[in-house]
Amino acid sequence: MKLFTPLINGIKTLKLQTKADRPDYPMDDEFQNNLPILSESGAYLYSAWVNIAVGILIRNIARAEFGLIRGGNDVTSGPLFELFRRPNRLMSGYDLWKETAAWWYLEGEAFWWFGPDYDGGLPHEIYILDPRRVRHESVTAGGVHDPFNQLKKRWFYQTDTDLIPILTDELIQFRDWNPWNPIRGVNPLAALALELEQDYYANKANSQLLKNNAIPMGILKTDQTIRPEEADALERRWESKYGAVKANRKIAVLGKGTSFEPLSFTPEVVKLFELKRWNLYTILAKYGIPPRVANINDKSSNLSGKDTAEQHSAFWQYTLIPTLRQFENILETQFFIRFGLRETGKFNLGDIPELQESEDAQSNRDIAEINAGLKTINDVLKERGKETKPWGDKWYRPKNLVPVNVQSGDTSGEGHGE
Repeated sequence: MKLFTPLINGIKTLKLQTKADRPDYPMDDEFQNNLPILSESGAYLYSAWVNIAVGILIRNIARAEFGLIRGGNDVTSGPLFELFRRPNRLMSGYDLWKETAAWWYLEGEAFWWFGPDYDGGLPHEIYILDPRRVRHESVTAGGVHDPFNQLKKRWFYQTDTDLIPILTDELIQFRDWNPWNPIRGVNPLAALALELEQDYYANKANSQLLKNNAIPMGILKTDQTIRPEEADALERRWESKYGAVKANRKIAVLGKGTSFEPLSFTPEVVKLFELKRWNLYTILAKYGIPPRVANINDKSSNLSGKDTAEQHSAFWQYTLIPTLRQFENILETQFFIRFGLRETGKFNLGDIPELQESEDAQSNRDIAEINAGLKTINDVLKERGKETKPWGDKWYRPKNLVPVNVQSGDTSGEGHGE
């Protein structure tokens, strides 16, 4: 279907709403005033730690190589392999998953579009759409959702000049659960809107404090009586020599009977730093990033190699792998099953060093259970999702590696499986 064509008059009347107009969140006036930090690229642009956290997530997501499997064998050629290796002429497979994960962590959803020349069947191209420009036809001009028969509805993508209709079979939507909108994802930072706003204004306040003087604010004191014009002259002289950044690290020479008394930070200023620390850990906790993964050293504990390795392993086990599995399941439903393909997609985690230690520990446990007779080799292979061995149902006694017939106790190995 050619999408870049003039739209019919009825489509032109569709109203595209702003983020605040969409009923994605239950909003009162105060919350809606704070929402711009979540709209467009507000949090990613103005919050350093959101930017850092998302960067950590998407770089690591893209490290997990996505592969195709058919009948237990890796697919290394063919149109489907080439589609995921190079989704379009400007994008690599690494970019595909990095950008998908970026929108997922910023907007709670991502869209794959099969391109303007798609006319059915297996797609030849994949493009990443900006979710903030995508609207669903079930959202009326008044912001009311029609969840019924939504599969028959169209999507619309707003470019700078056109409103482009897109059918549901031309898209794949990666969507996280949204309690307020059954059709769209939800911004993962929605519950942190106030914290992000506080962090933004705390940054501005700290910047203003640093710009005000190169030295701490203070009071010039004298035990002599001075006239107003003398006080003004003394203030101008002090500012010209020691104020702002011009006087950083200079030695002050004061007149007789005059002293400088610096003012320490007020409790309110100190609270700003504590607030920023709280917001930092809140953002990292929301994204499931342990402090060591973000190169943050918690002063309450020593920075040992073991602790760092455990946090990196936990980052993969409890944050990245669940997301990757969710991506696999979405693709299985919306791509492989939809097009009746024999292949399936899976992220290969075998080359991730952070997981190697935990995999080794699991292998040691499996070996111990096999030796104890609690499992057979095929039991372990089934748990790992791999093909079984013809001889894998036999249990081998650890000392002399003699196959044991469990039914008769025969150690000759004859008759097993009969």
